[in-house]
Amino acid sequence: MPPNETAPTKTQAATVVAQAVRDRTFVVIAAYNEGSVLAEVVREVQRSFLNVVVVDDGSTDETFNVARHSARYALRHAVNRGQGAALQTGIEFALLRGAAFIVTFDADGQHRLEDVDRLLEPVASGSYDITLGSRFLGATVNLPWTRRVMLGLGVLFTRIVNRMPLTDAHNGLRCFSRRAAEQITITADRMEHASELIDLIRKAKLPWCEIPVEIRYTEYSLAKGQSSGAALRIVFHYIMSRIVR
Repeated sequence: MPPNETAPTKTQAATVVAQAVRDRTFVVIAAYNEGSVLAEVVREVQRSFLNVVVVDDGSTDETFNVARHSARYALRHAVNRGQGAALQTGIEFALLRGAAFIVTFDADGQHRLEDVDRLLEPVASGSYDITLGSRFLGATVNLPWTRRVMLGLGVLFTRIVNRMPLTDAHNGLRCFSRRAAEQITITADRMEHASELIDLIRKAKLPWCEIPVEIRYTEYSLAKGQSSGAALRIVFHYIMSRIVR
């Protein structure tokens, strides 16, 4: 499939990649004040992936101490810079440690370990350099209708502004080959990094596809999520950054 095209819908059948691939995969988790749930998230990921990199983005709770005692690698920003900056720090660290594949995974418990193999397999096989999780090709659990509408507007914005035919514009579950991670550098520190990343993928002209995943919404993750007002601020900052560039 050429770059910049959406992959056909895949089944939710279980996918298992070789342990040798998992051993060369680094899972990057950006965390800000996630001390109450982080240990369980890391434990789940480390059932299959040893190389878990938690980047504490200047948290004011126990996030860094939890990361030090649960993840193989724990990094820390002295001040809160934003999720984009934390992900870039983790990706750069993973590349320095020799990662062949890099997965980004949320810290709030929304993502499932089973979906990581599903994203990793097409990249490890060489079919694609980038895979992006899509909850709308897959499934959602306890997704409020208001959040669904907001996510739908995000997809429309992405198709118009970023010119990318995505079904899920801001899913934090992604997988990159080493080649892709070396070519794509996130410069937007905060949440607008998700839109910037889509621009960077389009400009890199590397083969990519979307993969069905399941997103689990809990009372905790919904409370941590973006409000409508915050989403509008993200759009404003992203548009301003495009003007500046």
